[in-house]
Amino acid sequence: MSSEVDSLVLGDVVSLVRGTTYKSALLGRPGPVLLGLASIQRNGGFRSDSLKTYGGESKGKLLLKPGDLFVSLKDVTQSADLLGAIARVPPSVSCGRLTQDTVRLDFNRGSYPGNLVYWVLRTPQFRSHCREHATGTTNLGLSRDDFLAFPLPPSNDSALSLVEMLDALDDRIDNLRATNATLEAIAQAIFKSWFIDFDPVRAKMEGREPEGMDAETAALFPSEFEESELGLIPRGWDCGSISNLGGMSSGRRPPTRHQAPSDSAFVPVFGGSGVMAYTEEPLEREPLILTGRVGAIGTVHHITQECWPSDNTLLLKPAKWFEFALQHLRQVDFALITKGSTQPMITQTDLKSSPIIMPPDRLVASYESLVLPIRQKIVNVNKECECLSSMRDHLLPRLICGKLRLAA
Repeated sequence: MSSEVDSLVLGDVVSLVRGTTYKSALLGRPGPVLLGLASIQRNGGFRSDSLKTYGGESKGKLLLKPGDLFVSLKDVTQSADLLGAIARVPPSVSCGRLTQDTVRLDFNRGSYPGNLVYWVLRTPQFRSHCREHATGTTNLGLSRDDFLAFPLPPSNDSALSLVEMLDALDDRIDNLRATNATLEAIAQAIFKSWFIDFDPVRAKMEGREPEGMDAETAALFPSEFEESELGLIPRGWDCGSISNLGGMSSGRRPPTRHQAPSDSAFVPVFGGSGVMAYTEEPLEREPLILTGRVGAIGTVHHITQECWPSDNTLLLKPAKWFEFALQHLRQVDFALITKGSTQPMITQTDLKSSPIIMPPDRLVASYESLVLPIRQKIVNVNKECECLSSMRDHLLPRLICGKLRLAA
């Protein structure tokens, strides 16, 4: 390996193609998926939960295909978690479009592997480089020159073997997350059928046996509806509100914040859209349901670990039926209770008063017993994902420092 190759920097390997602005009125129309800040995970990786299509003009140089790499050179927060963060377009996105906040990496040196660049840009060394060179106060930026000046490790057998391992870990994590998405969809489908669409009640009204349940469970459903303040509901059911599901409170501003945990004693700080930092002491130790008060309004998380819910969240601690409460909160039309234009938000009072239909306890207990094994498998899969992610994060620094030597 020549010294010239050993001393490469990003600018020797890639050039940048910057995206452009778009018209918000054309969001959601048929077209390529927008690849902006919302499509990149904090500190790197593709994020698929907030994707939107764009039906406006998109020049060819702005479009990306599966496998292409794109980077954020901006961040709207002071944490700099998205500054310089890289993502790879997955096979599920057939066509993507850059925005004004992202750039595509075009490779101009065929001898240096693209997947090695991808993982180098996810190392803590590169993340530190981005934070050290951040400019701006309200919105952070990273200059092209500072981005392209980062040195690359040699493309040797050891580095490529480590990259292969990192790719395998990420593929496994993606597969596990897909499994959990399917399990979540099953739990939600059962809830919607029983408690929103009332399919078993309608089946009994038509003289049919309700599908997907035994006779004992079917007997818990009535065979007719009655009028209520919420319209037609199954006979014998009640009208209530989210407040009937358990106690609600607001999160609090964490006393200390860290960009990443230095050891296992640190617990995550949860914002409305998920983990945002880490702190030393947990505020909550019991399982809870968390939703965004500002920012990620309408995002609902099931939290099973010690954590610190931040002051931009609302917490629900179910009094009795955890899964039933979780699914009901996911059915709330948050648009109806969102206030404010400059900074949209929801209040604890408005969320607690959101109306719901309350079935008898015996029927809720039957739903809980049916879904509990599904929820437990989701929890177990999440734990496996955390273990694999920890393994990946432990390996990443070795990609640059060269302390890991893998056997051929």
